[in-house]
Amino acid sequence: MISKVQTAALLGIEATRVDVEVDISYGLPAFNIVGLPEASVKESKERVRSAIKNSGFEFPTDRITINLAPADLKKEGASFDLPIAVGILASSRLIPTHLFKDLLITGELSLDGHIKGVRGVLSMALLAKKEGIQSIICPSENVREAGIVDGIRVYGAKHLLDIVHFLRNEKGLEEFKRDGSFLVSKEKDDSINFSDIKGHSHAKRALQIVASGAHNILMIGPPGSGKTMLARRLPTILPPLSYEEAIETTKIHSVAGLLTPEDGLITERPFRAPHHTISDAGLVGGGHIPRPGEVSLAHNGVLFLDEFPEFKRNVLDALRQPIEDGFITVSRVTQTITYPARFILVCAMNPCPCGYFGDARHACTCNPSMIRKYRARISGPLLDRIDIHIEVPPVSVSELSSTKEEESSEILKEKVILARKMQEERYRGKKFLFNSRIPPRYIKKYCAMNHEAETFLEKACEKFGLSPRAYHRILKLSRTIADMDGKEKIEEQHVAEALQYRVLDKRLIL
Repeated sequence: MISKVQTAALLGIEATRVDVEVDISYGLPAFNIVGLPEASVKESKERVRSAIKNSGFEFPTDRITINLAPADLKKEGASFDLPIAVGILASSRLIPTHLFKDLLITGELSLDGHIKGVRGVLSMALLAKKEGIQSIICPSENVREAGIVDGIRVYGAKHLLDIVHFLRNEKGLEEFKRDGSFLVSKEKDDSINFSDIKGHSHAKRALQIVASGAHNILMIGPPGSGKTMLARRLPTILPPLSYEEAIETTKIHSVAGLLTPEDGLITERPFRAPHHTISDAGLVGGGHIPRPGEVSLAHNGVLFLDEFPEFKRNVLDALRQPIEDGFITVSRVTQTITYPARFILVCAMNPCPCGYFGDARHACTCNPSMIRKYRARISGPLLDRIDIHIEVPPVSVSELSSTKEEESSEILKEKVILARKMQEERYRGKKFLFNSRIPPRYIKKYCAMNHEAETFLEKACEKFGLSPRAYHRILKLSRTIADMDGKEKIEEQHVAEALQYRVLDKRLIL
């Protein structure tokens, strides 16, 4: 008898439907899986065999053929265990098949028949809704992320026997009840706030501009000056995720296997801080079986690279495409996968190898050649893609001991939201939302300057020898500063402030 069970395979962060076709026929005992299965899928034969036996059923001794259709799509992962086992039981006439048409099944099996969680269940639930499939059976560990998708019934299963009883209508699985609480995956961390940071008014202003226009920033300062503290507080002034952004962010983390059974919809903007020893595949994604990298895990959030020059040159240069395009494409012989990667890049570095060049309180032990070599680890094209470079000097003792109350993250966030609303109105109907992402063809239209600002910027370009890309970055930066002042046209003071945030272009610390 032939049976067909619907499941799904992951392709990037999206799921595609796979039909598990099971045929049990007379012949010498055999168990074959066809349809481009990877090693993890081929190994499912032994897991399925043991799970069925240890659940109290007799495993067929006939010829079993499993076809995973479409046959030209590579299948990997252990999520095919459960649909294969259900298909074998159905072809053995141990369970009815009348519910299979409106049911998608996914899950990994233990040898004793218990069901383990799998990656990408949110994407599979979204696929089920798109395909008009009414119900999904998934591991109990994954019900919260599947439950994010409204309009389908979600059933969590802990054991293979639970599904058999459900399909026999003997003992139903409990349908997941949406009460709203599952939409929040983690409690908000109130321990990190901009009010904790004394001084650094220049850096705080720069980060407010970063948040308002989604610009990239490089902070340069000696060890202990507060660069990491500032970076970690940037997400606290970013606007909350929209529902569409939250769904996309959660999908990426689900596919990467980073969601726990207690997690639902991710509602906080991600903050990723990989170590400088990371590989290029770890940063931008890839591997033999492609996985999203740190740039994708930081999608809609912040990617923080501390000790910026310590990263390998090829790793840093791999950032150039996602910074420009907002996505990363991983190509393999059999498939090409695209992961979203729209993030705010925050980098921090010392001014020299010893870290104390320009510090009045510590003597620098580096010679000019060492400093040039240290900074040359960062390529010019990558620096051109970073809108703001600022110095972050150490805070004085008087500033640290000051009782003056600093602006809180809540106050700064309100200002950021107002600036972003102006951009939202201006770019309504366009494919870009923020000033930092204005395409070159629209810069003249949306970055209009008065005569004084034009003259000032022309002189600055001649004096500092700015590249065309740097010129455009300054214009976009000026546009954001003007938005924060509520101005329609860019004025001279906006350009002057934008130039202050281009330390490396002006060679102030070289």
